[in-house]
Amino acid sequence: MTRSPSLPKTIPPPRTWDARLARWLVTPLVHTRVSPNHLTTLRLLLGCGGAWCLAQGGFAWSNAGAWLIVLSNFVDHTDGELARISGKSSRAGHFYDLASDALVTVLLFVGMGVGIAATQGMPFGVKVSPVILGALAGCAVALIFFLRMRIEALTSKANTRQMLVGGFETEDVLYLLPLVTLAHGVMPFLVAASIGAPLFAAWVALDYRRVLRRAQPLASNGPMGISQ
Repeated sequence: MTRSPSLPKTIPPPRTWDARLARWLVTPLVHTRVSPNHLTTLRLLLGCGGAWCLAQGGFAWSNAGAWLIVLSNFVDHTDGELARISGKSSRAGHFYDLASDALVTVLLFVGMGVGIAATQGMPFGVKVSPVILGALAGCAVALIFFLRMRIEALTSKANTRQMLVGGFETEDVLYLLPLVTLAHGVMPFLVAASIGAPLFAAWVALDYRRVLRRAQPLASNGPMGISQ
């Protein structure tokens, strides 16, 4: 009789509800040929598919894209959880995961802009093309991913954790995307993202500058704080 793999007692449970569900789902995969990179690829394909659907515009396509983005966002937790409980983590896999996150997010917002431009033009008196708004929001989020990766390299992963409220992180707002598309609120959501994402990117950039200044003396000093 095959026993299901047990989790190492030294690995603490995930902080968020979706990560806990992801760990439960990937536990049977620990002793299989499925690797975290396979799940990252699945997340990437789902995210690209969701962005493509959003770029088609219209109610049906937008809702289909929203649900694919939600599924992609959830699958994004499975690769990390499988890597942790199976010991299959790698630096290349971590970079692949971050690059996939950035690409899916950029395509998500650009896809929204393309879909709006194709079906609605520039509603609500907005003078800037929705495609530009989407690119602005997407690039700002990609910059946030890059800066967080640099902060993690200079300090530790604990310093790049997102704010946690009731078992949910900031990025979990994407789970509400189907409500946005159902309520025909893609354009207001995109406008809000094009404003909020650059502002948050500026805050992360200031945090990165602070971490960089703190790391420079440590790099120039020896272990006892004496210049070498």
